[in-house]
Amino acid sequence: MGLYAVPGLTGWAIMLFVLFALMAFNELGRTTKWGGIVLFLIIPIIMTIFVWPETAAPGNEYGTGTWFNWVKTYSALAGCLGFMAIRYIPSLQKKKWALAFPPLILALNILEACIRDFQVFTYGAWNGTFVDNLWVMSGPWNIMNGIAGLLNILTICGWLGIVISKERTKDMLWPDMIWAWIIAYDLWNFAYTYNCIADHSFYCGLTLLLSCTIPAFFIKKGAWLQHRASTLALWIMFVMTVPSFADRIAPVPTTHNPKAFFTLSLLALIANVALAVYQLLRIRKLKLNPVRDEIYKDTEVYKNVLAEK
Repeated sequence: MGLYAVPGLTGWAIMLFVLFALMAFNELGRTTKWGGIVLFLIIPIIMTIFVWPETAAPGNEYGTGTWFNWVKTYSALAGCLGFMAIRYIPSLQKKKWALAFPPLILALNILEACIRDFQVFTYGAWNGTFVDNLWVMSGPWNIMNGIAGLLNILTICGWLGIVISKERTKDMLWPDMIWAWIIAYDLWNFAYTYNCIADHSFYCGLTLLLSCTIPAFFIKKGAWLQHRASTLALWIMFVMTVPSFADRIAPVPTTHNPKAFFTLSLLALIANVALAVYQLLRIRKLKLNPVRDEIYKDTEVYKNVLAEK
């Protein structure tokens, strides 16, 4: 059961170029305030006025003119700018309402994707078809993965423990967002892209997820959400600008195999059910408030994030 028809070494070379480009621009936005302002404020304003009305016009042949693409673009940018405000405005770092922004924008982004998965199921495209110029195949996997995404939202925890690093980069650290949640999210999100943007998912799924997960594990631990928002915004701005990339310039189609759709969504559902059960058991055992308390505060992975603060 293959997932993609990858076109040899050329395909992998392009994928690696995209991966390292996303990571490099993420580092530019992370390590310099001016880099973040240029990437996530100035450039989007220019593109919104002069470029995207043409390249991402409704009904265009590449599927970038859908409501989802436009909403995802600006919600990702809103996340980047909101996180920058928290990072660089000291007074916000002590406000609970400000700290509520990261989990809320994260939950909104996940919910948008869940709605899209359920919407694809309603198309009834059991044998696969093109909808809004994107190939989709409806099936039980849409329901399974939609449920996995809702569970992923419910397991977002410990947001009151968000802190800003003392380093020059002033990273937004979320110690309670441990590796188990990140992996469950990655499995869900990859299945979502495979289900709903199938023939683009090699880049917007696999490559994009690696571009934020690698930094979260090896460059700046605890800052996964910051990495995710930046790389997502960078990628979707690129897609809005060069919509032909995944279809014409460097296409990597899926195998359109129903077994692949089902298996990926099943893995995502199992991972998120397991995470929800484990988290619930910890809440009951430690008598925690799932909204107010940090659930993993006693774990080594949590302590390691603060130790490197």
